[in-house]
Amino acid sequence: PNKLGGVIALIMSIAILFILPIIHVNNSQGLQFYPLNQILFWYMVIIIILLTWIGARPVEDPYILTGQILTVLYFMYYLINPLIIKMWDNLLN
Repeated sequence: PNKLGGVIALIMSIAILFILPIIHVNNSQGLQFYPLNQILFWYMVIIIILLTWIGARPVEDPYILTGQILTVLYFMYYLINPLIIKMWDNLLN
């Protein structure tokens, strides 16, 4: 419902994809060594599919709340993923 918030969220969703390779600091290059991150990856795929579906729905009551929750989960992935990678790196070393 808030146009400025939507524009900021759109810009941040694209900007985070450009920033992510710069802050990539884990020791291993693949997700095969991080089982929790593999699960998080598939949750992220589901969230992107659901956000795409919600974007095609009309702006009505249940879809607004669902879109807001999925947006928060989308951005939480980028905060939680590096923390779990660091946790696994510390656990394995």
